[in-house]
Formats: sequence, structure tokens, C-alpha cells
Amino acid sequence: MNPADAIEAVPLASHDLSLWGLFWQAHIVVQLVMVGLAVASIYSWAIIIDKTLTFRRLNRAMDRFEEVFWSGQSLEELYRSLQDRPTTGMASVFVSAMHEWRRSFEGAARSFASLPQRIDKVLDVTIQREVDRLDNRLIFLASIGSAGPYLGLFGTVWGVMTAFTAIAGSNNTSLAVVAPGIAEALFATAIGLFAAIPAVIAYNKLQSEVSRAQARMEGFADEFSAILVRQVDERMAQAA
Repeated sequence: MNPADAIEAVPLASHDLSLWGLFWQAHIVVQLVMVGLAVASIYSWAIIIDKTLTFRRLNRAMDRFEEVFWSGQSLEELYRSLQDRPTTGMASVFVSAMHEWRRSFEGAARSFASLPQRIDKVLDVTIQREVDRLDNRLIFLASIGSAGPYLGLFGTVWGVMTAFTAIAGSNNTSLAVVAPGIAEALFATAIGLFAAIPAVIAYNKLQSEVSRAQARMEGFADEFSAILVRQVDERMAQAA
């Protein structure tokens, strides 16, 4: 056997080119990048699944609430049935506005002049609070979607530098020597893309769900505010 062939055969045989092998043979810095990206990917999928289920429950709850609200049931009865229960979406908007409405009629001094403005303010604050709750943790998906490829690229660059340093030290530039180190480095980029691509797609989809839910709540708030303002006008006319 040619001695040169024997020298080239040793590095190839000593490298495990499976995914686990590429991980364990990588430099410690590259391993840390891979582990960090893998953990970020798992957490991203946890957020994606949780938010998907949350929006499904929210849409069903808002559909049920709209059906009950426009069924002709009195506002007071609906408020009593919801005030002691945890609410989300339109139900939260309704309960907060009705709470402010009822407070204006408590006690001897009744303030109607600024009631429409107060109700509108309560509606805006409640909607913003609901939107913030829906937006919670979505920023993490955006961060992984934008930073994931760069983290993977950092691991790749570090791995390539390590591979070329090893090559320079061995004075052997054959493909059998170069390939394992380059493969280990590129594995970090692959993990970065694996973490980033689903995060970007999910972030865009979930943000559209947030915008859709916000639009539904704002539309309901405008209609409900008009109903309450008409009742205020009627009561002020009766009092006059």
C-alpha cells in the first residue's frame, strides 16, 4: 500500500460523519452554538403550539360571545353572567366597559357628561391589554428568526477556522482531511436555518392573527360604545 494513501485514509476513517458524530467532533464553541440554537428551536416550537391553541380558543370564545351579545339578551344579565368569570377578547372589552358604566350610576352623584369619553378610554385600554397578552413572547420568534442564521454562521466561521488550523498543522490538504471539519462547521448553519425558518413563518402568521383579533375587538368596541352612548343620551333626556 502506498504510504501517502495510508496517511490520507486515517483521517477519513477516524471521523464519524453522522449528525451525532459531527456534533461531538466539533469545537466546543461550535457545540455551544448548536446547543443554543437547538434549545431556541424547541422553545420556539413550544411558543408556536401554545399561541396556535390560544388563538383557536380566542376565536371560538369571541364567536360565542357575539352570538350571545346579539341574541337580544339584556346587557345587565350578560354582565352578571360574566363579571365573576375569567374573560378574554370581546368579553373582556364588554365587562370593562359595563363596569365603568355601572360605576357612573352608583351613589347619589351621577356623572353623565364625561361618561362616553371614559367608556372609550376604558375600551382602548382593555383592547391594548388584550393585544399585549396576545403579543407576549412573539418577540422571541422574531429574534430567533433574525438572529438564528447569524448565530449559525458564527458557528460555521469558527468551525472553518478550526478546520483550516488543523489542516495547516497536519500539512495535508486532501479532501478526506478537509471534508469532516467543513461538514462540522456547516452543520451549525443548518441548525441555525432549522431554528430560524419556522420562527419567521410562525411569527408572520401569529402577528396576522393578533391584528385580526384586534380588529374584531375594535369593531365590537365601536358598536358597543355607540349603544352605551345612545342609552346615556336617553337617560339625560329623561332626567331633563
